[in-house]
Amino acid sequence: MPNNSRRFLLIAAVSLALATALGAFGTHALTPRLSADRLKSFETAVMYQFFHSLGLFGIALLLREAASKLLQNAAWVLIVGMVIFSGSIYLLTFGAPRAVIMLAPVGGSLLMLAWILVAVAIARHR
Repeated sequence: MPNNSRRFLLIAAVSLALATALGAFGTHALTPRLSADRLKSFETAVMYQFFHSLGLFGIALLLREAASKLLQNAAWVLIVGMVIFSGSIYLLTFGAPRAVIMLAPVGGSLLMLAWILVAVAIARHR
């Protein structure tokens, strides 16, 4: 298995495990402690982490078939986007200053960019 593919599969698996743990934590520990709005934000962060971690898994599998620098870049952009998007919401949930939420659109933009890079890589592949 190509090294980058393996690295991204590992990151995706760890991120999925973390999202599972955070989802359970949110359901069991945060529900009685957070307002409905904050809990919904937390759940959104977990959902985005799940979906994009699965997407990262898919990119890693594509890299096994086609060693593409564009796909590798898409994977890294996706990882950074997940950390910034979901991470800023997690931080806000746990009491970070409200200004942290200004990072979420940056993370969301990186997530969109990552998927555009994947589309371009697929379109270019022969």
